[in-house]
Amino acid sequence: MSGHNKWSTIKHKKGAADAKRGKLFTKLIREITVAARMGGGDGNSNPRLRSAMMAARGANMPNDTIERAIKRGTGELEGVEYEEISYEGYGPAGVAIFVEAMTDNRNRTVAEVRHVFSKHNGNMGESGCVAWMFDKAGVIVVPREGTDEEALMDKALEAGAEDVREDGELFELRCAPSDVDEVAEKLRVAGVTVESAQAAMVPQNTVKVEGRDAEVLFKLINALEDLDDIQNVWANFDIDDELLEQLSQ
Repeated sequence: MSGHNKWSTIKHKKGAADAKRGKLFTKLIREITVAARMGGGDGNSNPRLRSAMMAARGANMPNDTIERAIKRGTGELEGVEYEEISYEGYGPAGVAIFVEAMTDNRNRTVAEVRHVFSKHNGNMGESGCVAWMFDKAGVIVVPREGTDEEALMDKALEAGAEDVREDGELFELRCAPSDVDEVAEKLRVAGVTVESAQAAMVPQNTVKVEGRDAEVLFKLINALEDLDDIQNVWANFDIDDELLEQLSQ
């Protein structure tokens, strides 16, 4: 399986821990604010905002918190203005890492990201150094429990998905990145439980990582994701399932 496919499983488990620590709320609030600023505060006409609102409700975020985030984005309330920025670099064993951030202070964020790379045997590179190793795709994650695979295949294709992959306790659906919110909405209407839907950076090829390198890489990616300004981390690793399970405990 690809690094991205395995990372979907890790994110599924990590999401519960993030929610307990309040990390998930921080990321979702920023996404809602930026989505509202870029496309307006009406979820019916702003697919990105609608998807972010659904993710927030799925994480049990209070409605008034969602509304405040929208109003900060549209300028109805004063608040911090975030910008989207990406960082690229390499981890142990030459694994390519692509980091997506939302920040109100570029200098602070780049310093924090560079520190994490250095601390965990990685190297932060120039813009474009690894982006070419990834393809942007719409990725929709559906929990396996309670989902009939054959029925999901039919509904996914009808909704506009291009591929359905099974990954342990999850199904991962692929579509064009510009269609991800529309496809996810059609699936929800069809009665499918959508855990997450986003435009993702999917690796074209993967790098086999074992032993100590795998341990350090796992710590590097987790440390990057734990930074307040970081929204997503994508990497082209390939780690054996058994070792990956041990690391994700």
